[in-house]
Amino acid sequence: MQDRRRLTTEEKALKINLNSDIYGSFSEIGAGQEVAANFFKAGGSSGTIAFSHSAYDMKVSDSIYGKAKRYVCEERLITMLKREYNKVTESLADRKEHTRFFSFCNTVESLNYHKTNQGQGWVGLRFQVNPDTKPNNIILHVKMHDQTNTAQQEALGILGVNLVYAAYFHATGELDYFINSLVHHLPKDRIEIDMLHVEGPDFEQIDNRILALNLVKRGITEATMFDQTGKVLQPASKLYKKNILLMRGRFRPVTKVNIDMLNSARTKFYQEEEVEKENVREIFELTLRDLTTGGQISDKDFVDRAELLGALGYTVMISNYLRYYEMVDYLSEITRGYKMGIILGIYNIHNIFDEKYYSHLSGGLLEAFGKGFGRNAKMYIYPAINYNNGELYEFKDVVVPEKLKGLLQYMKDNDKIEGLTEFNYNLLNIKSDEVLAKITRQEEDDTWDSDVPDRVAKAIKFMRLFGYTPKVEPEELKLSKEIHFKL
Repeated sequence: MQDRRRLTTEEKALKINLNSDIYGSFSEIGAGQEVAANFFKAGGSSGTIAFSHSAYDMKVSDSIYGKAKRYVCEERLITMLKREYNKVTESLADRKEHTRFFSFCNTVESLNYHKTNQGQGWVGLRFQVNPDTKPNNIILHVKMHDQTNTAQQEALGILGVNLVYAAYFHATGELDYFINSLVHHLPKDRIEIDMLHVEGPDFEQIDNRILALNLVKRGITEATMFDQTGKVLQPASKLYKKNILLMRGRFRPVTKVNIDMLNSARTKFYQEEEVEKENVREIFELTLRDLTTGGQISDKDFVDRAELLGALGYTVMISNYLRYYEMVDYLSEITRGYKMGIILGIYNIHNIFDEKYYSHLSGGLLEAFGKGFGRNAKMYIYPAINYNNGELYEFKDVVVPEKLKGLLQYMKDNDKIEGLTEFNYNLLNIKSDEVLAKITRQEEDDTWDSDVPDRVAKAIKFMRLFGYTPKVEPEELKLSKEIHFKL
């Protein structure tokens, strides 16, 4: 049974040092100098550390790992992990039968002297769970929030020890405890992990999308994302200085009306003067609220939605930003002034102009609009069928409280909001909840597959998503009975 006492950082490092079969190297670029130091200070480090080194000068780093355009990036970290692990295993091949080798690497930018940057970096571990087996990788990106260089380095040192300890004592066990072990002694106001990826023979049962979901669900980060293949991405590195077109929704499942919303907004977005087609990144965003049913978040239900969006080739973001202005504010720090588009269903406009949603802000609604739409962002409003009279409800029909009409007019005059006029009217009656109910019920007259894109319908049927159960055709049922009778 694994020891689940809350050990100190020093105790964790010592426990690893005293395990004679755990042996490897530490290689740290830039500001990440404290991880190896923690193992040295704990005592018994000769039992764990084959070698350690730091490359602070860029030319020295290039001489070891080759030239790079960027030094603090995932690509650089992967190069380090491959080189250092190969060096350890090739140099010490004579002990491979009884040693679990590892290489810990990081490449980090901490707070500079003038405090004009965000401390951040890439941290990774390549390691064996058992001797003489293929290695696994754990790769993560961190943002460091301490206000001094010393405190950021200290936090990174704790994280590094946590990573090695979690890898050897908790990585192949309970997922919850593995994640908790990673951030032990590190609240989010010190270290934020916004990307976590595992791979290797001992992680074949792990879905990295579930890891991404858990980072947000546990408050370790506010947002993370993954591509259509399920690969977890670090938002800042993939969206830096990009034109983002964002659509938020439940997508349970994604329907033809969702795709029409995107297509309609995309056409408008491409026409914006500050938008370059090649620079656009389309994001489907799921919030924790939209993933919650009955107060719980189902991993299976989440993966079903992710599978469908992946089948259509879209990048998915998971966030804990309940309000639109929070998400726009977050993404604007990444896009650095590049134009952003946000696609909204028309009924969301009423929430955005509802003052009660901003009572927690000292500046109320005006503060929210300043944070969100004072940026280089624009809302595209998709119409709907009016709930009350069944008629078309477009942006031109929207009515806001009298005292907010001036704000709405300001948004129009400054090209911050626009109604979408090119859309497929025949799709407006499609509702995700009704489609989901049809999939679940499997009644004879249900024609749900006509309400979703063909690839989505095929994916639901092939992977049996959202509780879909294929109907047995009469001939198939007859054949089944004949075979059973003969047996």
